Amino acid sequence: MNNTIQLFIVLFFGIHISGLNAQKQEYILEENISYYDGSIDTYQKERCKIDIYYPKNSENFPTVVWMHGGGLKGGNKSIPVQLQEKGIAVIAVNYRLYPKVKTPVFIEDAAAAVAWTFKNIERYGGDPSKIIVSGSSAGGYLTMMVGLDKSYLKKHQIDANDIFALLPLTGHAITHFTVRSENGISKKQPIIDRYAPLYHVRADAPPIVLYTGDPELEMLGRAEENAYLMRMLKVAGHQNVKHIIFNGYGHGISTPALPLVVNEIKKMIKNL
Repeated sequence: MNNTIQLFIVLFFGIHISGLNAQKQEYILEENISYYDGSIDTYQKERCKIDIYYPKNSENFPTVVWMHGGGLKGGNKSIPVQLQEKGIAVIAVNYRLYPKVKTPVFIEDAAAAVAWTFKNIERYGGDPSKIIVSGSSAGGYLTMMVGLDKSYLKKHQIDANDIFALLPLTGHAITHFTVRSENGISKKQPIIDRYAPLYHVRADAPPIVLYTGDPELEMLGRAEENAYLMRMLKVAGHQNVKHIIFNGYGHGISTPALPLVVNEIKKMIKNL
């Protein structure tokens, strides 16, 4: 047999067998970890927990702190399938809900979960300088509030500017409609007060990518709010903000958006 052909066969089957025997990255899921040191009441003990999903025997991986949606009135923590097996950790957060708690308790809970991540992710192998905050709908709103209003993380001795990136999906940029409802304000009456991400625009905020659906299909004004937030961040001098619109999609954009979130994280890390 020709030596060249023999070499080809050896290389081909060697690579093929090596590929079959290659070990797939393993992931670990730990559930229902409290992110407060102590519980004030039964409801806090019940709700203020996280699940952490992370690559086994890996180091310096990035971590996404993921806030679920549900209008600040419902929903539960889960690890989005689009974020699984991507070489990153995901921390899924439960927080207390209206009307059992009032504003700003759910924002404070979100900040406490982010602070827990900063203080603990290194024990799991993660890099505390690569913590991304993300979430959908109400979770997108909480993402922006924790990242833009520095006061919430400051209570935990964490600088919000140390967040690697803010990647909110379809979050309110004005004051959330549940917060408005709590104060007797109509959903159709836009308000920008201290509970609005727009109120806290600043040049030194972490990099931010805003993801929304089609303006004609999204929840009322949601795409326009985010477009205005991007504009005002740029006016304030922010150098790393963009708004991505998913034409043809309404409020539920997680399926097309989360692969882009993963790509954005990889690109940001590559550009470090």
